[in-house]
Amino acid sequence: MQKIEMYHIEYEKPTVTLLQESGLGVAEIAARTCYDSFDNSENECIKKAMTSMDTEAINAIDNSELLSNLAWVHHHHSIIEHATLSFLVQGTSRGVLQEHARHRLQAISVRSTRYTMSSVINAFTASLQSENGFDFFLKTLLLLDLFVITDEAYLQIEIRAIYDKFMFQYQRNRDFLEEAVAKSSLPLIEQHKNNPEALFKALEEGKKKRNVGDGFKHIVSDNWKVDMVITFNIRSLKNYFDLRDSGAAWFQIRWLAEKMKEVTPTKYLKLIDKNYK
Repeated sequence: MQKIEMYHIEYEKPTVTLLQESGLGVAEIAARTCYDSFDNSENECIKKAMTSMDTEAINAIDNSELLSNLAWVHHHHSIIEHATLSFLVQGTSRGVLQEHARHRLQAISVRSTRYTMSSVINAFTASLQSENGFDFFLKTLLLLDLFVITDEAYLQIEIRAIYDKFMFQYQRNRDFLEEAVAKSSLPLIEQHKNNPEALFKALEEGKKKRNVGDGFKHIVSDNWKVDMVITFNIRSLKNYFDLRDSGAAWFQIRWLAEKMKEVTPTKYLKLIDKNYK
Protein backbone atom coordinates (compact mmCIF):
# COMPACT_ATOMS: atom_id res chain seq x y z
CA MET A 1 0.00 0.00 0.00
CA GLN A 2 1.06 3.57 -0.69
CA LYS A 3 2.21 5.63 2.30
CA ILE A 4 1.92 9.40 2.55
CA GLU A 5 2.55 12.02 5.24
CA MET A 6 -0.19 14.49 6.15
CA TYR A 7 0.06 17.02 8.96
CA HIS A 8 3.32 15.37 10.10
CA ILE A 9 1.68 11.94 10.50
CA GLU A 10 2.33 9.01 8.15
CA TYR A 11 -0.74 7.29 6.68
CA GLU A 12 -1.41 4.37 4.39
CA LYS A 13 -3.73 4.96 1.45
CA PRO A 14 -6.55 2.49 0.78
CA THR A 15 -6.64 0.07 -2.13
CA VAL A 16 -9.66 -0.30 -4.40
CA THR A 17 -10.54 -3.15 -6.76
CA LEU A 18 -13.31 -3.01 -9.34
CA LEU A 19 -15.39 -6.14 -8.74
CA GLN A 20 -18.00 -5.79 -11.47
CA GLU A 21 -19.43 -3.38 -14.02
CA SER A 22 -22.86 -3.62 -15.59
CA GLY A 23 -21.91 -2.07 -18.93
CA LEU A 24 -23.63 0.79 -20.77
CA GLY A 25 -26.02 -1.26 -22.86
CA VAL A 26 -28.90 -1.36 -20.39
CA ALA A 27 -28.69 2.42 -19.93
CA GLU A 28 -28.86 3.00 -23.69
CA ILE A 29 -31.78 0.59 -24.06
CA ALA A 30 -33.55 2.49 -21.27
CA ALA A 31 -32.94 5.77 -23.10
CA ARG A 32 -34.00 4.35 -26.47
CA THR A 33 -37.16 2.98 -24.87
CA CYS A 34 -38.08 6.50 -23.76
CA TYR A 35 -37.76 7.88 -27.31
CA ASP A 36 -38.49 4.72 -29.36
CA SER A 37 -35.28 5.51 -31.24
CA PHE A 38 -33.51 2.15 -31.48
CA ASP A 39 -32.84 2.59 -35.22
CA ASN A 40 -30.70 5.66 -34.49
CA SER A 41 -28.11 3.81 -32.38
CA GLU A 42 -24.57 3.43 -33.63
CA ASN A 43 -24.50 0.06 -31.87
CA GLU A 44 -25.94 -2.68 -34.06
CA CYS A 45 -26.99 -4.80 -31.07
CA ILE A 46 -29.08 -1.88 -29.75
CA LYS A 47 -30.72 -1.33 -33.15
CA LYS A 48 -31.94 -4.93 -33.14
CA ALA A 49 -32.67 -5.12 -29.41
CA MET A 50 -36.45 -5.30 -29.74
CA THR A 51 -36.40 -8.02 -32.39
CA SER A 52 -33.20 -9.97 -31.75
CA MET A 53 -31.89 -9.48 -28.23
CA ASP A 54 -28.14 -10.16 -27.83
CA THR A 55 -27.54 -9.37 -24.14
CA GLU A 56 -23.86 -10.31 -24.29
CA ALA A 57 -23.22 -7.78 -27.05
CA ILE A 58 -25.42 -5.17 -25.40
CA ASN A 59 -23.52 -5.44 -22.11
CA ALA A 60 -20.20 -5.15 -23.94
CA ILE A 61 -20.72 -1.83 -25.75
CA ASP A 62 -18.07 0.80 -24.95
CA ASN A 63 -19.66 3.96 -26.31
CA SER A 64 -23.08 5.50 -26.68
CA GLU A 65 -23.58 8.83 -28.41
CA LEU A 66 -27.08 9.07 -26.99
CA LEU A 67 -25.96 8.61 -23.40
CA SER A 68 -23.22 11.21 -23.86
CA ASN A 69 -25.73 13.66 -25.34
CA LEU A 70 -28.23 13.08 -22.55
CA ALA A 71 -25.56 13.35 -19.82
CA TRP A 72 -23.78 16.50 -21.03
CA VAL A 73 -26.28 18.41 -23.21
CA HIS A 74 -29.69 17.65 -21.70
CA HIS A 75 -28.48 16.62 -18.21
CA HIS A 76 -30.94 13.72 -18.28
CA HIS A 77 -29.01 11.77 -15.66
CA SER A 78 -31.75 9.38 -14.53
CA ILE A 79 -30.93 7.22 -17.57
CA ILE A 80 -27.38 6.50 -16.40
CA GLU A 81 -28.69 5.12 -13.11
CA HIS A 82 -29.11 1.84 -15.03
CA ALA A 83 -25.30 1.46 -15.14
CA THR A 84 -23.63 0.25 -11.94
CA LEU A 85 -20.14 -0.44 -10.61
CA SER A 86 -19.09 -2.46 -7.56
CA PHE A 87 -15.83 -1.86 -5.70
CA LEU A 88 -13.89 -3.69 -2.99
CA VAL A 89 -12.33 -1.11 -0.66
CA GLN A 90 -9.53 -2.25 1.64
CA GLY A 91 -7.84 -0.21 4.32
CA THR A 92 -9.87 2.97 4.54
CA SER A 93 -10.78 4.28 8.01
CA ARG A 94 -13.83 4.40 10.25
CA GLY A 95 -13.52 8.16 9.99
CA VAL A 96 -13.98 7.89 6.22
CA LEU A 97 -16.86 5.47 6.68
CA GLN A 98 -18.83 8.11 8.60
CA GLU A 99 -18.59 10.52 5.66
CA HIS A 100 -18.93 7.86 2.97
CA ALA A 101 -22.23 6.58 4.41
CA ARG A 102 -23.82 9.99 3.83
CA HIS A 103 -24.03 9.09 0.14
CA ARG A 104 -27.35 7.30 0.38
CA LEU A 105 -27.83 5.89 -3.13
CA GLN A 106 -25.39 3.04 -2.83
CA ALA A 107 -25.29 -0.52 -1.58
CA ILE A 108 -22.68 -0.88 1.15
CA SER A 109 -21.47 -3.90 3.12
CA VAL A 110 -18.82 -3.18 5.77
CA ARG A 111 -16.52 -5.45 7.76
CA SER A 112 -18.13 -5.68 11.18
CA THR A 113 -15.93 -4.36 13.98
CA ARG A 114 -17.71 -6.16 16.80
CA TYR A 115 -17.67 -9.51 15.00
CA THR A 116 -14.01 -9.28 13.95
CA MET A 117 -12.18 -7.67 16.88
CA SER A 118 -11.53 -10.88 18.83
CA SER A 119 -7.78 -10.73 18.12
CA VAL A 120 -7.53 -7.38 19.92
CA ILE A 121 -9.49 -8.70 22.90
CA ASN A 122 -7.32 -11.84 22.93
CA ALA A 123 -4.19 -9.68 22.90
CA PHE A 124 -5.33 -7.80 25.99
CA THR A 125 -6.40 -11.00 27.75
CA ALA A 126 -2.97 -12.51 27.04
CA SER A 127 -1.19 -9.33 28.16
CA LEU A 128 -2.56 -9.90 31.67
CA GLN A 129 -0.13 -12.82 31.91
CA SER A 130 2.87 -10.59 31.19
CA GLU A 131 4.94 -8.57 33.62
CA ASN A 132 5.08 -5.86 30.95
CA GLY A 133 1.47 -6.05 29.80
CA PHE A 134 1.45 -2.96 27.61
CA ASP A 135 4.68 -3.90 25.83
CA PHE A 136 3.19 -7.25 24.85
CA PHE A 137 -0.09 -5.62 23.81
CA LEU A 138 1.72 -2.98 21.74
CA LYS A 139 3.90 -5.51 19.95
CA THR A 140 0.93 -7.74 19.17
CA LEU A 141 -1.33 -4.99 17.87
CA LEU A 142 1.38 -3.56 15.63
CA LEU A 143 1.54 -6.96 13.91
CA LEU A 144 -2.23 -7.00 13.36
CA ASP A 145 -2.09 -3.97 11.00
CA LEU A 146 -5.26 -2.41 12.37
CA PHE A 147 -4.80 1.29 11.62
CA VAL A 148 -4.58 3.61 8.60
CA ILE A 149 -1.80 5.47 10.43
CA THR A 150 1.61 3.83 10.07
CA ASP A 151 3.66 6.26 12.18
CA GLU A 152 4.88 4.02 15.02
CA ALA A 153 5.36 6.88 17.48
CA TYR A 154 1.74 7.93 16.96
CA LEU A 155 0.56 4.32 17.11
CA GLN A 156 2.07 3.95 20.56
CA ILE A 157 -0.27 6.74 21.71
CA GLU A 158 -3.22 5.16 19.89
CA ILE A 159 -2.58 1.68 21.25
CA ARG A 160 -1.88 2.96 24.76
CA ALA A 161 -5.34 4.56 24.76
CA ILE A 162 -6.91 1.24 23.72
CA TYR A 163 -4.95 -0.62 26.41
CA ASP A 164 -5.99 1.88 29.08
CA LYS A 165 -9.67 1.55 28.09
CA PHE A 166 -9.41 -2.23 28.36
CA MET A 167 -7.67 -1.96 31.74
CA PHE A 168 -10.29 0.48 33.01
CA GLN A 169 -12.99 -2.04 32.10
CA TYR A 170 -11.03 -5.02 33.44
CA GLN A 171 -10.56 -3.37 36.84
CA ARG A 172 -14.26 -2.57 37.13
CA ASN A 173 -15.68 -5.83 35.85
CA ARG A 174 -15.21 -9.04 37.85
CA ASP A 175 -16.61 -11.02 34.91
CA PHE A 176 -14.31 -9.47 32.33
CA LEU A 177 -12.65 -12.75 31.29
CA GLU A 178 -15.98 -14.57 31.02
CA GLU A 179 -17.26 -11.80 28.77
CA ALA A 180 -14.07 -11.63 26.69
CA VAL A 181 -13.33 -15.32 26.13
CA ALA A 182 -15.47 -18.23 24.90
CA LYS A 183 -16.41 -20.62 27.69
CA SER A 184 -14.50 -23.48 26.06
CA SER A 185 -11.33 -21.34 25.98
CA LEU A 186 -11.36 -20.17 29.60
CA PRO A 187 -9.22 -23.14 30.82
CA LEU A 188 -6.47 -21.91 28.45
CA ILE A 189 -5.83 -18.95 30.76
CA GLU A 190 -4.70 -21.18 33.60
CA GLN A 191 -2.98 -23.58 31.22
CA HIS A 192 -0.79 -20.81 29.82
CA LYS A 193 -0.34 -18.79 33.00
CA ASN A 194 2.57 -16.31 32.80
CA ASN A 195 3.04 -17.12 29.09
CA PRO A 196 1.27 -14.41 27.09
CA GLU A 197 2.62 -15.54 23.71
CA ALA A 198 1.33 -19.10 24.15
CA LEU A 199 -2.00 -17.87 25.55
CA PHE A 200 -2.56 -15.47 22.66
CA LYS A 201 -1.82 -18.22 20.12
CA ALA A 202 -4.17 -20.64 21.89
CA LEU A 203 -6.98 -18.09 22.12
CA GLU A 204 -6.60 -17.26 18.43
CA GLU A 205 -6.89 -20.93 17.55
CA GLY A 206 -9.81 -21.53 19.92
CA LYS A 207 -13.50 -20.85 19.54
CA LYS A 208 -14.50 -17.21 19.14
CA LYS A 209 -17.09 -15.86 21.57
CA ARG A 210 -20.26 -14.81 19.78
CA ASN A 211 -20.87 -11.04 19.66
CA VAL A 212 -17.66 -10.58 21.63
CA GLY A 213 -17.29 -7.01 20.43
CA ASP A 214 -20.53 -5.80 21.99
CA GLY A 215 -18.88 -4.88 25.27
CA PHE A 216 -15.60 -3.64 23.80
CA LYS A 217 -16.37 -1.69 20.63
CA HIS A 218 -15.91 1.54 22.60
CA ILE A 219 -12.13 1.10 22.32
CA VAL A 220 -12.14 1.75 18.55
CA SER A 221 -11.00 5.09 17.11
CA ASP A 222 -11.54 6.77 13.74
CA ASN A 223 -8.11 5.51 12.64
CA TRP A 224 -9.27 1.86 12.71
CA LYS A 225 -9.08 0.19 9.28
CA VAL A 226 -12.28 -0.68 7.46
CA ASP A 227 -12.92 -2.96 4.47
CA MET A 228 -16.15 -2.73 2.49
CA VAL A 229 -17.89 -3.60 -0.75
CA ILE A 230 -19.86 -0.76 -2.33
CA THR A 231 -22.06 -0.55 -5.41
CA PHE A 232 -22.97 2.76 -7.05
CA ASN A 233 -25.06 3.60 -10.06
CA ILE A 234 -23.00 6.04 -12.07
CA ARG A 235 -25.30 9.00 -11.46
CA SER A 236 -24.60 8.61 -7.74
CA LEU A 237 -20.95 7.97 -8.53
CA LYS A 238 -20.81 11.30 -10.36
CA ASN A 239 -22.09 13.04 -7.23
CA TYR A 240 -19.55 11.15 -5.11
CA PHE A 241 -16.62 12.13 -7.34
CA ASP A 242 -17.83 15.76 -7.63
CA LEU A 243 -17.87 16.11 -3.84
CA ARG A 244 -15.08 13.81 -2.70
CA ASP A 245 -12.47 14.05 -5.45
CA SER A 246 -12.15 17.72 -4.61
CA GLY A 247 -9.71 19.95 -2.79
CA ALA A 248 -12.54 20.84 -0.41
CA ALA A 249 -12.94 17.22 0.72
CA TRP A 250 -11.24 15.71 3.78
CA PHE A 251 -7.98 14.21 2.61
CA GLN A 252 -8.75 10.63 3.63
CA ILE A 253 -12.04 10.41 1.72
CA ARG A 254 -10.40 12.20 -1.20
CA TRP A 255 -7.82 9.39 -1.30
CA LEU A 256 -10.67 6.88 -1.49
CA ALA A 257 -12.42 8.78 -4.29
CA GLU A 258 -9.14 9.01 -6.21
CA LYS A 259 -8.55 5.27 -5.92
CA MET A 260 -12.13 4.53 -7.00
CA LYS A 261 -11.76 6.78 -10.02
CA GLU A 262 -8.47 5.11 -10.96
CA VAL A 263 -10.23 1.74 -11.41
CA THR A 264 -13.42 3.13 -13.01
CA PRO A 265 -13.36 2.30 -16.75
CA THR A 266 -13.09 5.31 -19.04
CA LYS A 267 -16.41 4.57 -20.79
CA TYR A 268 -18.22 5.48 -17.55
CA LEU A 269 -16.02 8.46 -16.73
CA LYS A 270 -16.89 9.94 -20.15
CA LEU A 271 -20.46 10.29 -18.91
CA ILE A 272 -19.79 11.68 -15.42
CA ASP A 273 -16.45 13.53 -15.41
CA LYS A 274 -15.93 16.58 -17.62
CA ASN A 275 -12.20 15.82 -17.81
CA TYR A 276 -13.03 12.71 -19.85
CA LYS A 277 -15.72 14.19 -22.17
